[in-house]
Amino acid sequence: MDGVPDGVPRVPEQRRPDSTPTPSEPSTTPGAEQPAESAALRFSVLGPVRAWRGDEPVTTGSPQQRALLAALLLREGRTATAAELIDALWGEEPPSQALAAVRTYASRLRKVLDPGGEAARRAGGTAATAVLVSESGGYAVRDLAEDALDLTVAQDLATGAEKARSAGDLCHARETLRRALALWDGETLAGVPGPYAETQRVRLEEWRLQLVESRLDMDLEQGCHAEAVSELTALTAAHPLRERLRELLMLALYRSGRQAEALAVYADTRRLLADELGVDPRPGLSELQQRILQADPGLAEPSSPAPEPAAVPVRPAQLPATVPDFTGRSGFVRELGGILASAEGRVMAVSALAGIGGVGKTTLAVHVAHQARAAFPDGQLYVDLQGAGARAAEPETVLGSFLRALGTADSAIPDSLEERAALYRSVLAGRRVLVLLDNARDAAQVRPLLPGTDGCAALVTSRVRMLDLAGAHLIDLDVMSPDEALALFTKIVGEERVASERKAALDVVAACGFLPLAIRIAASRLAARRTWTVSVLAAKLADERRRLDELQAGDLAVKATFELGYGQLEPAQARAFRLLGLADGPDISLAAAAAVLDLPVEDTEDLLESLVDTSLLESAAPGRYRFHDLVRLYARACAERDELSPSERGSALSRLLDFYLASAAGVYAIERPGDRLVDHLAPTSYPGLRFDSRHAAQDWLYAEAICLLACVRQAAGRPETLPRAIDMLWAAHDLSESGANSKEYEATAQALVGAARSHGLGRAEARALMTLVNVHHVSGRFERAEEEAERAILLAQESDDLLPVCWARNARGIIALYQNRHADGEEHLSRAIEHFRALGDRPGVAAALCNLSRIHLATGRTQSAVALAQEGIDIYDAMGNALRGANARYALGLALTQSGELHGAADRLQEALEVFRDSRQRLWEGMSLFRLAEVDLAARRAARAAANAEMALTVLRGIGGEWRRGNVLTVLGRALSGIGQTGRAQVCWQEAAAIYEELGSPEAAEVRALLSPVQAA
Repeated sequence: MDGVPDGVPRVPEQRRPDSTPTPSEPSTTPGAEQPAESAALRFSVLGPVRAWRGDEPVTTGSPQQRALLAALLLREGRTATAAELIDALWGEEPPSQALAAVRTYASRLRKVLDPGGEAARRAGGTAATAVLVSESGGYAVRDLAEDALDLTVAQDLATGAEKARSAGDLCHARETLRRALALWDGETLAGVPGPYAETQRVRLEEWRLQLVESRLDMDLEQGCHAEAVSELTALTAAHPLRERLRELLMLALYRSGRQAEALAVYADTRRLLADELGVDPRPGLSELQQRILQADPGLAEPSSPAPEPAAVPVRPAQLPATVPDFTGRSGFVRELGGILASAEGRVMAVSALAGIGGVGKTTLAVHVAHQARAAFPDGQLYVDLQGAGARAAEPETVLGSFLRALGTADSAIPDSLEERAALYRSVLAGRRVLVLLDNARDAAQVRPLLPGTDGCAALVTSRVRMLDLAGAHLIDLDVMSPDEALALFTKIVGEERVASERKAALDVVAACGFLPLAIRIAASRLAARRTWTVSVLAAKLADERRRLDELQAGDLAVKATFELGYGQLEPAQARAFRLLGLADGPDISLAAAAAVLDLPVEDTEDLLESLVDTSLLESAAPGRYRFHDLVRLYARACAERDELSPSERGSALSRLLDFYLASAAGVYAIERPGDRLVDHLAPTSYPGLRFDSRHAAQDWLYAEAICLLACVRQAAGRPETLPRAIDMLWAAHDLSESGANSKEYEATAQALVGAARSHGLGRAEARALMTLVNVHHVSGRFERAEEEAERAILLAQESDDLLPVCWARNARGIIALYQNRHADGEEHLSRAIEHFRALGDRPGVAAALCNLSRIHLATGRTQSAVALAQEGIDIYDAMGNALRGANARYALGLALTQSGELHGAADRLQEALEVFRDSRQRLWEGMSLFRLAEVDLAARRAARAAANAEMALTVLRGIGGEWRRGNVLTVLGRALSGIGQTGRAQVCWQEAAAIYEELGSPEAAEVRALLSPVQAA
């Protein structure tokens, strides 16, 4: 890291002006009020020269008086002679009364900095220690607290960051530098005159830029490439001749997959240096260009965003608890332990355990993993891959969970499987981490989850042998030996009870087929019932009518074990077990389980916890429960045989659907006060959750997204529940626009449309089509969205369901705007307004008005566009609908931009951006940044426009569709051209033109016109 530049003096440390000061030691007797003048003084020079006493500002006087104060503060307590101060304030041409002026400034400063001492001196008394002292014909500032000056704080932080970086702790170093840079509040010594201030201003600005470069260099070392591009674009615009910034920009672009732009930065830099200075780029920049041209593999790592800075490295410890009574398997324990112990110095150690369900794969793997923890000091990761279920865990989902556990922020996790896998390997580089991949489906599911780096290891369990998992040490795990099985049984039941009935105990473990899970369940039942003997349990297992049939059928052996535990459940427990097995989804919340069981939450929790005690249910997290996948199949089989009638099963799933629908409607209502959609949803007979705040509602929606969508898909199979499933998907459409669950949402919407069509439910199909219209619109597939909206209108009109007609008209209006069919768009939106008014739906009217504003804007009716958008804002604000109000402000921002009211446009768009961010609306957050870039361009703020456009590209990764990406790239190109990076601008326009041409969009011609004649040809 670069140090403090020469000539920057060291001064005592100071806290930021907005921080809480450390209380001074009391100078009076206990209980006496401390005088105000005894509060600690604080000063800032990294911005305007300011002073505070405690939290109260202190007046520092005229510019020349502030210049004197700055000169003294920057001398670290050393005395400055009068001649030095005169030279500092006026240079070679001081005024005739310069000495008198210096004395006057010093006297005034002393009065405000040390009012008590000044009063004592005037009274002829003895003053306390002064802050500003006269000495040897000069002046000095003395006896300040250690944290009295912001510059010292910044210097100490920079030193700490350098030490942390030298020690290899980049996370801490980055965070420390961020804190140092945050101390700057505008221009250093802002408004302070004099040659000394100017010299120090230049030196401190150079030092600040060195710190920025160091921090950005560490950003790139940790893989934060996409985020760095925006900042580097703005910095290179502000400091065009600073080659280090250009070099960092080239590297950030290259690692973001934008090679052509990276090379264009070099071409722009070479041309600029030749024109301005008549020199070539320095060797480092030229070498980087050659490495990019050669696709040097050394430049590609890391290739994806890395974790946000953390105070200490994140060390996950995700291993489930090992069982205290682990028994036997000693040969396998030694074998696996040896493999894991050899991980150091190897690329990777992989062991794969295969066997039937219930044979103890997970128990063995967890036990071995705990024994090996010391060999993996950087942590242990664990995941149940649900490979035996109908919906195995997707590798990209697992990688997202692992990256979060390793300290990566959600915003830094890329979308694609390949990028996540690359980031995962980069984050693990240099670490020693053990990864336990439990219950894998096949090798294809496992491969992206393997660390692949020195010192790491992976343990995999699966029902199948992974012969195609290259380099894996394969182990086939069979049932326990009779001795091991009896030892396990004895540990759980107790030595005394087993010793007296050894033959009966052998009969029990034999009846269990020596399967560890079956033995554990049987032994636990016996241990919990002190009045039973071992013989009683053996007698219960002697009935082979069901047990033998199931034990002879492969996986059905596990089913026999479950039957043993299930047969001992109380009626209420058994009912809960059966009903919970009906619900799809990876797990279930306590509230949702209460809906399935139709019981109060407290009673539900008691039942579920009792099932956890029997090992038939797992506690996934506080308030959440899950079945092992085979147990779920068994529970469902119990529910579907004669024990539950079809009507009882249907009622349970209907209650679950009602719970999700009512809760999703509650989220929608709290996010969009006054919106009439909730009034037109299918009625529910079971209540949903009530939310205390908008954030609590959002948290629930995103936490339950996977389970909610699973419930929707399950309900699609029954005509009686399909309409409610469709309404639930409509109410939860934030899942589509946020980007968090876009793919799952789209697949579910497609399934619902098909289901409604196959059942001939026109009204339901119209509503399902509206969810699909929204999906296509968000993804930029406008032609498909138009087709689905047109069909939705026809079906909704046939079924006299006006709400889909309203929203379909509204969607067709905005789609027509995108396709430059302004007359069609105006007609659709005008009719949408009529329909919304007929329904008394004021928020719907406001939405259509805002979209109509954009039609007016596109056809040159700027003033009416402003008026229509403002009318929409007024409606939303009157109803307290902040989220929809943000959409209206977005529309007004567009209108004000075109009308030339750029300040107002920026204010409205910034207001919208803050709401969208707070509401997790990634699509609209990105679009607001894009529109702010347009405003910046119109205001000739090209550097800021480039930064906002870059941030828009980052936010919109994976959502919004290619058409919107083309729009952002076009604006980014204009901004880059405005800051002299014309080569990079050409690359952006070429990519935008290719996007438009592939989509058949008319914008292609406009962008081609921006390209140079040679490139356009």
